[in-house]
Order: sequence, then C-alpha cells, then structure tokens
Amino acid sequence: MQTGSANHDRILAAAIEWAGAPMAIATVVETWKSAPCPVGTHMLVHADGRFVGSVSGGCVEADVLERAQMVLAGAPAIVRRYGVADDAAWDVGLPCGGDIQVLVQAVSADGFPAGLFADIVNARGNGATLAVVTSLATGRSMIAQDAAAESFVNVYYPPRRLLIVGAVEIAAALSAIAVSQGIDVTLCDPRGRFLTADRFPGVRLDDRWPDEAVKAFAPDSRSAIVTLSHDPKIDDPALISALDSPAAYIAALGSVRSHAARLSRLSAAGVSANQTARIEGPAGVAINAISAPEIALSIAAGMIRAFNMGLR
Repeated sequence: MQTGSANHDRILAAAIEWAGAPMAIATVVETWKSAPCPVGTHMLVHADGRFVGSVSGGCVEADVLERAQMVLAGAPAIVRRYGVADDAAWDVGLPCGGDIQVLVQAVSADGFPAGLFADIVNARGNGATLAVVTSLATGRSMIAQDAAAESFVNVYYPPRRLLIVGAVEIAAALSAIAVSQGIDVTLCDPRGRFLTADRFPGVRLDDRWPDEAVKAFAPDSRSAIVTLSHDPKIDDPALISALDSPAAYIAALGSVRSHAARLSRLSAAGVSANQTARIEGPAGVAINAISAPEIALSIAAGMIRAFNMGLR
C-alpha cells in the first residue's frame, strides 16, 4: 500500500529535536470506513512519555502509547487493528465507526532508522519527494527501492505552498491558517508600506511586482495562489502569470460583480475562457463570511479542498 496525504511537519520537527533519545513511531498503515486520520499519519513517542501527533484523533492513543513502551523495552514491531467490533471499543476502539491498522516500531537500525528523518527533511527542503518502504513482517523501514508484497510505502512530498498577493488584513489570517496546516507561505506586495515584518511576522515577504513574484515562486501542482489586494494593477498580473502554471488552486478576492469585471479585463489581455475558468472567484467556500478571519477561513477551505482533490 502506498500513500502520501498525511502532514508530517510536527513529527519531523520533534524527531530532529529529540535526536539521540530512544523513540518509537506509530504509523497508520491501513484504514476502513470513516477513519479519522489518513493512511501514512504518524505519532512519535519519546521514551520519557512525551508524544507528538495522533493516529486516531484521540480514540486509541492510550493503547498505542502502551505498545510504544513495549517496543522501546525491546519487543518487536507491533501491527494492531482498532475498530468497533468488541466491547472495549470505547476504550481502545474507534467509536466513529471506522477501523484502522497501526504499526508501532522502534526508532532504531532494525526499525525506523533515525537517519531517515534527516533524509526526509532534506528531500522536502529541496522540493523533492522521498518514499520510505516498511516491511510489515519485520517492522524495518528504508528508502524505497522495490516494495515487496507485504510492505507499506509512505511517500513524503515537499510541503504544500501558498503565494498570497496583497498584504491586507485577510492575508494575516490566511497565512496563519495555512501555516497551521503545514503550508509554506510567501506574501507578495510591491507596496512597501503594506509589506512589513511587523504586520506579518514569520512569513516570507516578496516585494517584487506580482507577475515576477509568481514566476520566481515557480508554482507546481502542490501550490496555491490567492490574490487579495483588490487592485487590478497588482492582482491581474499575478493571475495572468499564475494561469500559465500547474498550480492546484488559483483564487481572487472580490464580489461576483467585481469578478465579472476581472474576467473581462483578463479576456481583453488575451487570457482564454478555459484559463480564467480555473480562477475561483469569489475566492473561497461559501460560508456567508463577513470578517477578515472568516473570509480567510473560507479561502483556506477552498485551497485545502483543491489540494485534497489532487490527493497530494
């Protein structure tokens, strides 16, 4: 089985922070029905009892922690299925009605080698994809070459990315939501008074003209581009450049009326109807949003929906 839909950022950060300490790692290797976490999701357990991540949203973590302590004490890797078929479902099962299968391994040469964490981090940092294959029979993981029949392959993709055009109030809320989802954020605005580190701490800033910023951003199928400035001189060049890319999500803030005017301008600039159909305008999922945080939430939902439709 192969997957690559889980968010691994917190796990990788903790693995680097805890380097050298005894650890165990739990992984969702199969799901059935309404499982709360996707296949490939990790939970990392420190020998002192600390843990990061979740394999079920809270339903079976206590039992997984017990299995992790067993593995840390020298037991072999454990594969355990959790569901609702027994009387103890509320204690170690999934009341939501789903079933999951979880592998618990030691972080060790014979389990999940500690060096794999650095390999994954380096690959993602370089924009590359890395696949790790794990034998469910032996519990040993390695960089994938050939996967045997009884193995699980977890694909670690580079981070999803978001380019926001327009350093407005919605951008602050949207960037915060995106970062919380493990999405790498860049904020572009050629207006220096708007684009300041004080207003947008911890966000990568780009003061180039938007079409240049989009080209430098090099959007791919794991990228989103959202224009928020409400200024056609800023938004339109960004959209024209974005539509020449394979970006998964392109959206523009504005009402239905302003979006119609936008489409007319883009058509006059030579952009085809097939291209402009890729723009979600008004941006976001319809939730009757009013405030900047609510609008940001609706846009984030539209972006995540587009990413997940691509299954990456």
